[in-house]
Amino acid sequence: MGNMKPFRIAILMASVFSLASPGCGPSQTPKIETFQVPVPDPIARAKTILTNYTNGMPVTSEAESFAEIAAQVKAKDAAKGDLLEKGFAAIKANPATAKTKATELLKQL
Repeated sequence: MGNMKPFRIAILMASVFSLASPGCGPSQTPKIETFQVPVPDPIARAKTILTNYTNGMPVTSEAESFAEIAAQVKAKDAAKGDLLEKGFAAIKANPATAKTKATELLKQL
């Protein structure tokens, strides 16, 4: 019975290696599909942020994206972009006025 231990180890090793070896099935690579994701409307994004402020949400890290959002809106509508740029600047300068300023801006958009 002293020779049974190496035999068991050999059987165990053989079964482990057989599980780890790659299969012999077809090796077709899966088809890569590309999806076009719609770009979010910058005006809608601005309105969402402003609506949150009118509902009492405090000004947080989203204020860092104000300039980017205003620039994107300007590309679509220069007048609204200027309006947002000034409004966002006022909100960023004085976050306590966010609710009032956001309410005004939403009426003008």
